[in-house]
Amino acid sequence: MTFSIRMTAAAAAMALATPLAAQTAWDMPTPYSDAIFHTANITQFADDVRAATNGDLDITVHSAGSLFGHAEIRDSVRRGLAPIGEILLSRLSNENPLFEIDSIPFLADSYADAEALWTASRPAVEELLAEQGLTLLYAVPWPGQSLYLTEDVTDPAALQGVSFRAYNTATERLAQILGMTATQVESGDIPTAFATGRVSAMMTSPSTGVSSQAWDYTSVYVDVQAWLPKNVVFVNTEAFEALPEDQQAALLAAAATAETRGWEMSEAETATQIAALEAAGMTVTAPSEALAAALADAGATMEAEWLAQAGDAGAAIIAAYRQ
Repeated sequence: MTFSIRMTAAAAAMALATPLAAQTAWDMPTPYSDAIFHTANITQFADDVRAATNGDLDITVHSAGSLFGHAEIRDSVRRGLAPIGEILLSRLSNENPLFEIDSIPFLADSYADAEALWTASRPAVEELLAEQGLTLLYAVPWPGQSLYLTEDVTDPAALQGVSFRAYNTATERLAQILGMTATQVESGDIPTAFATGRVSAMMTSPSTGVSSQAWDYTSVYVDVQAWLPKNVVFVNTEAFEALPEDQQAALLAAAATAETRGWEMSEAETATQIAALEAAGMTVTAPSEALAAALADAGATMEAEWLAQAGDAGAAIIAAYRQ
């Protein structure tokens, strides 16, 4: 064997013996379109993780339910079919009412109150998700939820029998209390649901109103901002713990940044997207005294019902929030 051949063989042996830094590629299903600020924030989060790990942890965002539908995302992450994902937290309320505390009307109807409520409830939410093999990374609220109607309503009795788009059990219950008929509709299906007559009213954020072009099928935006529901981003705990420590740290740091940035984006969205609705021709109005009173009564009823379901754990969170 010549010297050059021996050197080549030695180099090959060393290459085989030397561990190479392997890239970890994660697919991340999300339920909302690229036009939604939540998705923009997640895309920046993925970019931040990629930059912080020099590309060794590469997250590909699959928006608008293109990888898994909204209802499937949590279970896909639990089962390891996707290592990371995003959902609307209150979709899990059928498992535990603590997941729905942010959807009680008028319990926390400002960003300051929503942040205080999240501080009070986050440990319990983290614990519940941990029991499912999930590690919470961060949460970001939607702008306040308001009414979209085909005509102005000042008397709450006019809502009786109206078909109403729901997206969780809280919106279903609100519709029931107000005498409306609720139908579950995902955000991407809103225009079709209105066009086909499945629904004729909804309560959602100005962000969703703009992204779904609500002016094509409704004409009045009643600015009640009754609650600020949150989306959460979580990771499969086994997948997280399999990462090298430096990548775990980078992921958590990027998540903390995304949470701060997301809350700021959400708050900025409120005014700009309401203005966009108005610019597109919608009438933006405050609720009448009678409608505001009916909504407040519904909120009080739903809070009492929630406390009865949530028991001591729920009461402790509400008490901590109101201190």
